[in-house]
Amino acid sequence: MQKFNSTHTSTLPRDSELQQRLADNGGAGDTMKENGAGNNQILAEPADSSFCTKRKMLVGLDMLCLFVASIPFFTIELKALTPYRRGIFCGDSSIAYPYLKDEAIPDGLLIAGGIVITGLTIALGECYRVRIRAVRSRAFVQNLYVSCLYKELGSFLFGGCVVQSLTNMAKLSVGRLRPHFLAVCNVTYASLNCVNGAYITEVKCRQPDTKMVDEARKSFFSGHSSFAMYTMLYLAFYLQARLSWPGARLLRPLLQFLLVMIAVYTGLSRISDYRHHPTDVIAGLVQGGLTAYWVAFYISSMFKTNRPELSPVSISLESPLSSQQTVC
Repeated sequence: MQKFNSTHTSTLPRDSELQQRLADNGGAGDTMKENGAGNNQILAEPADSSFCTKRKMLVGLDMLCLFVASIPFFTIELKALTPYRRGIFCGDSSIAYPYLKDEAIPDGLLIAGGIVITGLTIALGECYRVRIRAVRSRAFVQNLYVSCLYKELGSFLFGGCVVQSLTNMAKLSVGRLRPHFLAVCNVTYASLNCVNGAYITEVKCRQPDTKMVDEARKSFFSGHSSFAMYTMLYLAFYLQARLSWPGARLLRPLLQFLLVMIAVYTGLSRISDYRHHPTDVIAGLVQGGLTAYWVAFYISSMFKTNRPELSPVSISLESPLSSQQTVC
């Protein structure tokens, strides 16, 4: 009897510790149940069917953040604000280039290419993870594919809104003149009767279309360059995290190089189209690259893995134990 009591007493702290660990891991939606053989099994906690739950509120908060991040972009795109009216230096050849109506990469092709290519790749990649790889989710959505796709595409779209909002804010605040400003304004230095080197604060354009003149004042920095670099570099990071096939030792860096090359070519085409100055393109590429790095490594879950502690309780809660088990 004394031996039984000592054994029972020694198991109490262990049971208390186990219950405490289970309480701490309650956010994962798991409960412990003892079967007839005395073994502990992990059972999924029934999903909360109430309309307003904590995780649903977090999704609503995500939507709110996405909306707020896109406010500057849509405000400027709807022409609610006008750019800063910068003057010119007489004889400045950097704004005397001709106006080319056709662009190498139009806005529609840029947006469709960046969003469709990246979005389709992410959709296929997450489908592969759910079908082939072992993934788990703590989201209230029962469909794992929808949950993983929501997190990855949500992070990508949030970064896209941030990129475009910062770009448009810089365009309005700086008001740098495009290389074809004089052609769009329909004036020449001779018609302005100015002396070389003199600064004219106000230029009276002969262009009846004021929207074209406003667009000619939005050179810094290049929106094509920032958006192209963000989408292509983000996709390159995604391939680094998801394309783990052993045979892709050179295929993965080749695809990443092609993606970055597309982004760089997009920026260079803006110079040859006389839409932006070289410094505008460089600033756009840097801004898009930094935003892609920030979103990929600090917001998205593509590089986050679940590494449970090597303890009996953790092994029972997070089984199977694997350093490569991903969480979506």
